[in-house]
Amino acid sequence: MKTKRLAARGQLFVSGALFGLMASVARLASRGGTGFTAAQMTTVRFAVGAAMTLALFRLRPGTFRPVRRWLLVSRGLQGGLAVLLYFIALARIPAGQATLLNNLFPVFAVGISVFALGERPTVHLALALALVTVGVGLVIAPGAGALLAVADAGVLAGLASAVLGGGAVVAIRALRPTDNAPTIFFSFCLGGLVMAAPFSGGPWPTDPRLWALAVAVGVLSFFAQILMTHAYGVFTVAEAALWQQLTPAASFLWALPILGERLSPVGACGLVLGACGVVYGSVLGHRPAEGLPPAPIAEPVEPA
Repeated sequence: MKTKRLAARGQLFVSGALFGLMASVARLASRGGTGFTAAQMTTVRFAVGAAMTLALFRLRPGTFRPVRRWLLVSRGLQGGLAVLLYFIALARIPAGQATLLNNLFPVFAVGISVFALGERPTVHLALALALVTVGVGLVIAPGAGALLAVADAGVLAGLASAVLGGGAVVAIRALRPTDNAPTIFFSFCLGGLVMAAPFSGGPWPTDPRLWALAVAVGVLSFFAQILMTHAYGVFTVAEAALWQQLTPAASFLWALPILGERLSPVGACGLVLGACGVVYGSVLGHRPAEGLPPAPIAEPVEPA
């Protein structure tokens, strides 16, 4: 079990780094009047993800095994709408701030999991999550003015994506004892296409460089989501939430060279504080989930 937990931590760490990179790439592809709209970007992301997952199903027969179909539908629709709102936020406010708002979803997820799954975070885990959240807040402090403009559509979209994302990850945790990661991700892609495609009309970009960026967003999302979903078979929602709070920090680090955004000394302190919180929670915060198996009981095939 210790080996599984160590592997799951690595999966969430890499997943966070990939999600952070994806945010910067998506913002590049959405810049200016000739870039992708939020709905178009979401549609491309999920089309690429669905195509890659179908290829995996073809290469490894038996991987697609839906069990709890209605819960898969719920995860797909909630997650799809959350991503659409996230890309709306990315198109309107800086990548780091949009990612921070979206990544409040672990906080909402922990609250939902208490009632939906009967999970109870330990005191150490709750303190660690608070510590990491404060650290992330320090990272975005220089741009807090944009976050205070709550009437801004980008900020509202980011907050709404966090609420829906919290419900979606609780659905993932509930699904993992019966459904494998690629099957859950495929439902996510289908839900995202249903939510985004109807709003993706209008002129599409013609620049091949923008299309390359959009496809890269889909590829990064595929690997990040598969790793994250797989890790939810080992961790409770609260434990996974702790690690996922590092994603906004990763977004800011990627945005430094890619988008030219800056990180202040206060923000650097926030990164260190967040890392300390993750270590503290990982060492002292573990407690098995109540009412759910610690690992999936039906994992016939997983991606390499």
